[in-house]
Amino acid sequence: MLKSKTRWIVRQTDEEMRDQLCEKLAISPLLASLLINRGLTDEESARHFLFDKDNNFHDPFLLKGMVEAVNRIQTAIENEEPILIFGDYDADGVSSTSVMMTALQDLGANVEFYIPNRFTEGYGPNEGAFRWAHDSGFRLIITVDTGIAAVKEARIAKELGIDLIITDHHEPGPELPEALAIIHPKHPEGDYPFAYLAGVGVAFKVAHALYGHVPEHLLDLAAIGTIADLVPLTGENRTIAKAGLKKLQQTTRPGIEALCKLTATKKEAINEETVGFMIAPRINAVGRLSDADPAVELLLTQEKEMGQHLAKEIDAMNKERQTIVNDITVEALAMVEEHYPLEQYPVLVIGKENWNPGVIGIVASRLVEKFYRPTIVLSFDPETKMAKGSARSIAGYDLFKNLSTCRELLPHFGGHPMAAGMTLEIADVDELRSRLCQLAKEQLTAEDFIPVTELDLAVPLTEVDLAVVEQLESLAPYGMANPKPKVLIEEVGLSSMRKIGSDKTHLKLQLEDQAASLDSIGFGLGHYADHIAPLSKVSVIGELSINEWNNIRKPQLFLQDLRVDTWQLFDARGHRQFEKGLEQVPQDRVLIVFKKETITELNLGRWQTEIVEITEIEEAKRVTIDQKNIVLIDMPPSIELIEALFTNGRPERIYVHFHQKDSHFFSTLPTRDHFKWFYAFLMKRKSFDLKRHGNELAKYRGWSRETIDFMSKVFSELEFVTINNGMIELHSAAAKRSLTDSPSYQNKKMQLELENKLLYSSYQELRDWLEERLSVDNKEEVNTWI
Repeated sequence: MLKSKTRWIVRQTDEEMRDQLCEKLAISPLLASLLINRGLTDEESARHFLFDKDNNFHDPFLLKGMVEAVNRIQTAIENEEPILIFGDYDADGVSSTSVMMTALQDLGANVEFYIPNRFTEGYGPNEGAFRWAHDSGFRLIITVDTGIAAVKEARIAKELGIDLIITDHHEPGPELPEALAIIHPKHPEGDYPFAYLAGVGVAFKVAHALYGHVPEHLLDLAAIGTIADLVPLTGENRTIAKAGLKKLQQTTRPGIEALCKLTATKKEAINEETVGFMIAPRINAVGRLSDADPAVELLLTQEKEMGQHLAKEIDAMNKERQTIVNDITVEALAMVEEHYPLEQYPVLVIGKENWNPGVIGIVASRLVEKFYRPTIVLSFDPETKMAKGSARSIAGYDLFKNLSTCRELLPHFGGHPMAAGMTLEIADVDELRSRLCQLAKEQLTAEDFIPVTELDLAVPLTEVDLAVVEQLESLAPYGMANPKPKVLIEEVGLSSMRKIGSDKTHLKLQLEDQAASLDSIGFGLGHYADHIAPLSKVSVIGELSINEWNNIRKPQLFLQDLRVDTWQLFDARGHRQFEKGLEQVPQDRVLIVFKKETITELNLGRWQTEIVEITEIEEAKRVTIDQKNIVLIDMPPSIELIEALFTNGRPERIYVHFHQKDSHFFSTLPTRDHFKWFYAFLMKRKSFDLKRHGNELAKYRGWSRETIDFMSKVFSELEFVTINNGMIELHSAAAKRSLTDSPSYQNKKMQLELENKLLYSSYQELRDWLEERLSVDNKEEVNTWI
């Protein structure tokens, strides 16, 4: 067997509904199933999702507060009042700031932007910034991607005579700030038809209202923040992302063009993965390490040289960010393993002085990936005695809801069910950890701590072809609530398997079933090649895609996980690097030897605690092998020992080495004619000196000396002869007896047959033979081997 890394949960699809969509839309069953799994169960919604021309933007004035906000902004423009855009330092906040700046500049406003420094000011509006704005002459502040939790700061703005317009998308708390207008898709008094806009989506709606038409020239910026912030890519977000990616493919923005050139990305190939893995991380890196202003300037600049300069600066910061993340991750992993055993801590809350607060969210994500626990990573400031934290969660544990029960410990916090940010006093960290762990114990079961992979459907290999995979592209862009489809292909054979890459860390498989085949590649999964035995049937999960090479297009699977559901046989017979092979056997192993001297011969001392010696049938029956990885190190003296061993469970894997110091197979088992001639020879001679003339006799007959000695021993055991100091003499009145009455003859014959079955059989023959024994009822005693 080979266990998967995660629990696979396959969604069930209504077959009647699927067949109807197939017929009405002329699409494959695979695509129809995927649409249904996304809640698109009728023809109209499915057709709209797949084929509409991205014109379903909602009226921005459906957002509560939009009328008041637009009126105030227009008044400020008319009166040439300075306006301050107050943004955030992540990709959503940077793109939101850029959208609002562009719109207001287009309309002739006197506008500037302000993004707080993550390290000196922290997240969101703050009193110092608002007082600076007042002193600088600003009487209108518009927040983007932030502000919904700024109750205190809104009160200060009002006291200062500043009109505050809040545009945000984060979860509203129990108390809303007192502002001129709050534009939020989840406003408790609003009824906007789509509740899941990103911060940049809300800014885009304000721009839409100000322009009086959809500002298509801002869709590229809106797509960056929408994709980067991991909001659901459905409804209006899908419209923004889909249309925005087309704009990005044609972009003339010098900053984005420079980033593409720097990363060898073709503009026309930009997709959601380009944004998620190339553009957004670099924009985020700026605010994680310093002021985020250069990121806004990158998006807004119209100068080619400035764009190139900013792109290089930001790319260098991203590389620095990667180094810092790796260093902190190493420390964090060690801290968890040393101080917070998983069986005691269902929620991980860890921190250290001067960990960079800009990257701890990434570190938290890595810890969740490693340990699959809700995780908060904190940076301690010894001067202020405050901790800044970033949290990531797992399915079933709502971070925002659970943190909300600890509000008195958290002067600042906000976020979503799966991610959050916060500040608290260092002295309260232990209390926060204790409370969150207790809540997790009440809400989560043991199964919840096993990572889950949700699969869209199981698909037969025979149904995967180029046309079907091409149809799947109509589901893009992929993201939250519209993930890239993951499929399960069950119980298929492998026509080839090999490790690839310069360091052999990747895995390439060719799946095969009936007449169908499919190439599959698993990055970072090269080690699986050592744990999949020949002839095994594998089940795999992954993402279907199209591989283009030399103008040839073929479907392929990006492998993410795999498993083997039946026991596996690993054949190490004759392998010289025995110790290296033994190290590759997974834990939960049982090393079996049938001869004590084997331990010394193979230098197995360091595995002594895992070795089980079996010399008797009853010993074999007592060895627990069920769901274990057993290694048969040497040859058993009899087949009954192997069969007795298999009466006590079914192993997951069997590794066979069958070491034997002396082989019987290539020595001759004399035939009856051999014995007949030798007996007649002795009758003529009456006696014969084996010591002096045994070699000459063997050479004369073309036999080995071993053959002469063996027949002599058999005759002695049958009492046909006596042997004294090498002199063999025939008994003249010996009784007739069968050769099989000789223990040596029986043992020799048995050993030859044993070696033939176990040591010199083909892989298929040995596997079939073992399968027969494993298939016998474990309660039944087996005493035959034919």
